[in-house]
Amino acid sequence: MNDRPAIAYKVLTADQMRALEGDAFEGAPIDLADGYIHLSTRDQLTETVDKYFAGQPDLWVAAIDLAALGDSVRWEESRGGALFPHIYGPMPLETVIAYGPLEREDDGTVKLPVAG
Repeated sequence: MNDRPAIAYKVLTADQMRALEGDAFEGAPIDLADGYIHLSTRDQLTETVDKYFAGQPDLWVAAIDLAALGDSVRWEESRGGALFPHIYGPMPLETVIAYGPLEREDDGTVKLPVAG
């Protein structure tokens, strides 16, 4: 039995969001350098935003259907030994189930995007 989440999240700049809306996202500069697209689970998302995107304006969050990506998703150890989902290959727009501007809850956690 697999207890890994079926949905993961990608934080995108406005330019990266436009690239994704154009059909597929090939990756942010760090993704291209590392050879895979970095994603975060729901529980990892706020820490990812706080650590890597602090103070950046006009950010977006996309919810990604991991099953739709098939074998291109690998769960690999990263920050603090936690397993993070990584996409080896492009992230097609059809795998995005929801997206929206990055917003915070009252407690500071990142709000998850809601499909329309």
